[in-house]
Amino acid sequence: MNYKGKALTIAGSDSSGGAGIQADLKTFQAFDVYGMSVITSVTAQNTLEVKAIYDIPEEMVALQIDSIFEDIGVDAVKTGMLSNEGIIEVVAERLTFYKVEKIVVDSVMVSKSKARLLKESAEKKFLELIIPLAFLITPNIPEAEVISGIEIEDIEDMKTSARKIKELGAKNVLIKGGHLKGDMSTDILFDGKEFYLFEEERIPSKNTHGTGCTFSSAITACLARGESLYDAIKKAKQYITLAIREAPSNIGRGFGPLYHNIRGIL
Repeated sequence: MNYKGKALTIAGSDSSGGAGIQADLKTFQAFDVYGMSVITSVTAQNTLEVKAIYDIPEEMVALQIDSIFEDIGVDAVKTGMLSNEGIIEVVAERLTFYKVEKIVVDSVMVSKSKARLLKESAEKKFLELIIPLAFLITPNIPEAEVISGIEIEDIEDMKTSARKIKELGAKNVLIKGGHLKGDMSTDILFDGKEFYLFEEERIPSKNTHGTGCTFSSAITACLARGESLYDAIKKAKQYITLAIREAPSNIGRGFGPLYHNIRGIL
């Protein structure tokens, strides 16, 4: 039996298994997509805090990327934690070299426990080198505010921010509305011409560790399967909602992980 696609995550490792490459690989598997990983940083973390971060040397990051593209090949790529300028530069250079078209950029900046995952000194390099490569970028509201310089309080602000981020070179911008209030969780996609809204019921839960990683990797998995961007986001939105609703209650004492083994919508 063959997988329905091949997807690569270029991101950090979460020792607690709820976010980062661990969440990405679980999500790829749920969508019957063959998952591969390039580890950019190793974190020591759990549901309560990030204790330490060790960045992988950029030469090793490049070798991991080369090893995958020289043999297996990739249908879609997702980037997550790219913590410093050297890693950003090498990831941008290798993805450009391999002419990757379907790149989903999860603009990882700060963890749930408020640990900085993208160094402030590297923000400019991220904007200059990574965002222009993005087929889709998926910032949450705090990240969109940093990238666009727009304070977001409602849907119209999300649209204004999306326009600003589009000007930085991303082909498509998806701003996630999870930080807004209301009974519905609304995400907005901007393709440069039209806005599209994706709504699902907001699930009150503290078990939301890895939601950003999981959502972007679900989109990446669908793109790797050959689905359209609209269908990929719609399906991923349904998936993340169910993953939060079915999240286990017996793992950790802080922001717990999601339930990744959702199959009903695939």
